[in-house]
Amino acid sequence: MKNVIEVKHLVKSYGSNRAIDDLSFNVKEGEILGLLGPNGSGKTTTMNSILSLLKFDDGEIRIFGKEMSPSAYDIKAKIGVVFQEVAVFDELTVYGNIDYFCGLYIQDKETRARYVNDALNLVGLKENKSQYPKQLSGGLLRRLNIACGIAHKPKLIFLDEPTVAVDPQSRNNILEGIKKLRDDGATIIYTTHYMEEVEILCDRVIILDHGKIIASGTNDELKALAKIEEKVTIEVAELSPNQLSGFDDIKNVSSVEYEDGVLKVVYNKGKNNLAEMVEYLQSHKIKYSKIFAERPTLNDVFLELTGKELRD
Repeated sequence: MKNVIEVKHLVKSYGSNRAIDDLSFNVKEGEILGLLGPNGSGKTTTMNSILSLLKFDDGEIRIFGKEMSPSAYDIKAKIGVVFQEVAVFDELTVYGNIDYFCGLYIQDKETRARYVNDALNLVGLKENKSQYPKQLSGGLLRRLNIACGIAHKPKLIFLDEPTVAVDPQSRNNILEGIKKLRDDGATIIYTTHYMEEVEILCDRVIILDHGKIIASGTNDELKALAKIEEKVTIEVAELSPNQLSGFDDIKNVSSVEYEDGVLKVVYNKGKNNLAEMVEYLQSHKIKYSKIFAERPTLNDVFLELTGKELRD
């Protein structure tokens, strides 16, 4: 697959702070790339630099094989952007909003009408096309925002936190729509703080921190970076200090946490620790109501790489 985006040695500073520090990566045609990172990691600066919404200090950005610039309107016509903040016109209907944004790129009325209806169907808003934004729920408004950004059938789409604060039904609709866009040939850059969405959607993931790539690869490749092998979670109503300290002595256990009746035991080796844990609980007469084991998640890897401290 050819590269749709090529970023080479990108640098952007704000005074003495380097928001992007010699960043280089490619995005392949037809893939969904997850761009992840904690607050202040450089995600937004990177996206705005790629889109030429922000002037960077050094480096090179090429899109569709051409150098990107603020005046590269032929490239921009092939790009769709859906920002986290909803940006629609309150005085226009659902149909009118999508038609307006599509009309910025598609002049032919018949083609535009077809594209608008395709966008309505994609996000499930056909029955709402005559309503105004103020009449829509938060989930429907998010779906309208997406429709406005992709109605002109762009080849490259940037989706910035598209499922923030939406209900499960709307989230499922949005995720299915994103898969459909990829299946129809679009290349997608996807940012989110919901790691389960990344595992569902993304073909490849880049994790940024302090303006640098600290890890990249498929979901399975990133999970392989985790220092833990297995996590066993146990619901235990009562646990004495002596009983709790005893878990630290179990072979291959790397950490133990107990809070609000939930015990989490992390192993750094082995994949079949559940049976041994059940035996341990029974032999030490520790009563439990539920127990299950799971392999490292992408969220585990993310926290391991970027730390658990809060970011501004």
